Amino acid sequence: MPPEKDPVPLTPRTLGVSLRTGPPELGAGPCTGAVPWRHRPFQHVARDDLGTAVELPRPPRRVVSLVPSLTEALAATVPDRLVGATDWCTHPADLDVARVRGTKNPDRAAIAALAPDLVVCNREENRKLDVERLRAAGVPVWVTVVESVDQALASLRRLFGEVLDAGEPEWLAAAAAVWAEPAPEPAPRTGLRVAVPVWRDPWMVVGSRTFTGDVLARLGLVNVFAEAADRYPRVDVEEIGAAGPDVVVLPDEPYVFTADDGPEAFPGTRCALVSGRDLTWYGPSLGPARARLLAAITSAPR
Repeated sequence: MPPEKDPVPLTPRTLGVSLRTGPPELGAGPCTGAVPWRHRPFQHVARDDLGTAVELPRPPRRVVSLVPSLTEALAATVPDRLVGATDWCTHPADLDVARVRGTKNPDRAAIAALAPDLVVCNREENRKLDVERLRAAGVPVWVTVVESVDQALASLRRLFGEVLDAGEPEWLAAAAAVWAEPAPEPAPRTGLRVAVPVWRDPWMVVGSRTFTGDVLARLGLVNVFAEAADRYPRVDVEEIGAAGPDVVVLPDEPYVFTADDGPEAFPGTRCALVSGRDLTWYGPSLGPARARLLAAITSAPR
């Protein structure tokens, strides 16, 4: 998912660093709404999504999350274990844990003071530097990699099964069923060509190898920038129109597109305002997101 808006200037350069992919130099307590996990149980030494060994003497009891999606997932599944989250972790709305600043500028001293036995990060959301310094301070860090719906499901199953020893949450099993192939319900219209800006001034769009791009494909939509070399290429607004989208999809994060800020840039093209959480998060909203996105995008006014 594209990063939340931290108090760091967002420019093409900083967004390029924040959203880049890199080489892979970079799994107990009560569980809310979980069913038994039937595959690998807790692993004392597990490898995160980048292959880094993470040694855990026991299932973590004090977890800090630096990823909004994962914060919501943890709060819904093992709420008693979540002790810290970023300022941009907005769900659930009543989350009452210590705040440790942003995804790109976490307060590492504040994290250490919480005495976590695990910090959960994501390659796209968080900086390698912070991961390395937390590990150097003796804090176990689990890094996830999510560039598709299948990766999200597998990563979450490993986190809750192998790492937290909490079983597979019911919401995760439900999301897997909703997004299974073939889709449980056919899209009302397939083949719509879409463009998805995630920022303006400069304009940036969803490109290749992204979770959002995979969501679009699974909805039967064609991302007009799916073959771009970059995951979030910078483009001129004229390039978006020239790519020929039937619908321009405008999420409310990371840039907050609204009815008055975004559609006016695409005269004559249908625009759909959608929830950025539905489009880019892979926690408990993942299951219900499918129907909401289809409804919003396919019913966009002409």
